[in-house]
Amino acid sequence: MHAIMDGPLARLDSWEPGDRCSIVRALEVVGTRTALLILREAYYGTTRFDGFARRVGITDAAASTRLRELVAHGLLTKSPYQQPGRRTRFEYLLTEKGTDMLPVVLGLMQWGDKYLQPDGAPLQVVADADGDPLQVAVTSTDTAAVPLDGVRIRVAQESDAP
Repeated sequence: MHAIMDGPLARLDSWEPGDRCSIVRALEVVGTRTALLILREAYYGTTRFDGFARRVGITDAAASTRLRELVAHGLLTKSPYQQPGRRTRFEYLLTEKGTDMLPVVLGLMQWGDKYLQPDGAPLQVVADADGDPLQVAVTSTDTAAVPLDGVRIRVAQESDAP
């Protein structure tokens, strides 16, 4: 089972994704374990440097590097805060770009729950409004699930640009 490759993409030996591949570009931004775990923590509500370092289990140097990269790429923003009698520090807040990564992180979680947790998922992700379980899926615009062999990949036209 695989996606349907359309037009010139059908002959896999005649084209290369190259450096314009969106997957390659996304992995350059969030393709490390620490980057994804920092995003996980941001989704859980962590905002402070020491919280990220402690909860992800990384050194201050690693946390500093990864937070700086996530800010540089626009997934997090730095916002100053000051506790009474203390110097100004920064907290890290999700941007729209960072929030838009949520389905990717939840998709990894969902996959891990299914294939890597023999005793069942340790956490449950549900809708706040009604408690219904949430899941990440490939859907069409009418929200019907689409299996891999129902996915067609084609070269984008200029009129397809967002």
